[in-house]
Amino acid sequence: MNVEDILKTDKEIPLKSRTLIHFLLVNNTVNEALNTALKPHGVSLQQFNVLRILRGQNEKPASLATLNERMVTKMSNTTRLVDKLLLKEYVERRVCPSNRRKVEIRITKEGLSILKKMDISMSEAEDRLLQNLSDQEMEQLNVLFNKFE
Repeated sequence: MNVEDILKTDKEIPLKSRTLIHFLLVNNTVNEALNTALKPHGVSLQQFNVLRILRGQNEKPASLATLNERMVTKMSNTTRLVDKLLLKEYVERRVCPSNRRKVEIRITKEGLSILKKMDISMSEAEDRLLQNLSDQEMEQLNVLFNKFE
């Protein structure tokens, strides 16, 4: 992926700018591929993330705050994401019996079932996206990514 070619410029882009543009272009490529993988399942990347978080709760309920805290992409519309998953019957929402101000959210059997299918699609997309990188290169990338705060 040559930034100058993509931007159709003959001018060399300064290293810092080129690096950040590369990040943006890679981010767009990854998001497009993952969203395409999830499209047949009728779920957005953010909804998929919510379902994975709930599966990781091992049948324990999660609050909206817990979901928002664990989201890969932090956003303020977690309530809307959960509402959409409720309509699909992938999650259930209940008022906590011991604290009526707290809402408990759990993944349903239907949610777990569809999530298994999404896992396969996502794994295939990951394989395609990373096919040109060795395990060692991915390790190096992760070391470099860890330098960001």
